[in-house]
Amino acid sequence: METVTPQHAWQVLQTADCLYTEVQVEAALDAMANAITASLGQSNPVVVCLMTGGVVPFGKLLPRLNFPLQIDYVHATRYRDKLHGSDLEWRAGPFVSARNRAVLLVDDILDAGETLAAIEKFYLGQGARRVYKAVLTIKDRPRSVPIAADFIGLEVPDRYVFGYGMDYKGYLRNAPGIYALAESFKADS
Repeated sequence: METVTPQHAWQVLQTADCLYTEVQVEAALDAMANAITASLGQSNPVVVCLMTGGVVPFGKLLPRLNFPLQIDYVHATRYRDKLHGSDLEWRAGPFVSARNRAVLLVDDILDAGETLAAIEKFYLGQGARRVYKAVLTIKDRPRSVPIAADFIGLEVPDRYVFGYGMDYKGYLRNAPGIYALAESFKADS
């Protein structure tokens, strides 16, 4: 993995284009939670955090979901702190049975769709009654697999984005908004 210094990460944040402020993202999370509650509030779902990017939207959504649910997590990645995906690597989970249950997968972004599609297929193979997908952001681009999210917070352009769980080379998941990488940093990707 390429080493990124904290100073470099700071420069990336300072030069990035802010696509959505913290206030806008929080409003989108409110709307997502309302839609999820309306759809799944009576279904006793297993709500699954897709690590690592999903941890921020997952943590922000949970207190907004005012109904009985169980939580779980899985860690399957294609990125490993890189800008471009590779083969899917399973690292952890799941730990709660999904058999005959509604499952809600929570992730930071629907980009190419390969990771989310593979995890959905896994849960269906484990006997989930239905798998729902909630993503904080959906990238405006063609997908490499046929997949759609059931609950979407915000749409982002086909650029490299970070913040609210999405990272830039392992950094900036904690950025207080959603940002797009500046053109000047694309050469180092």
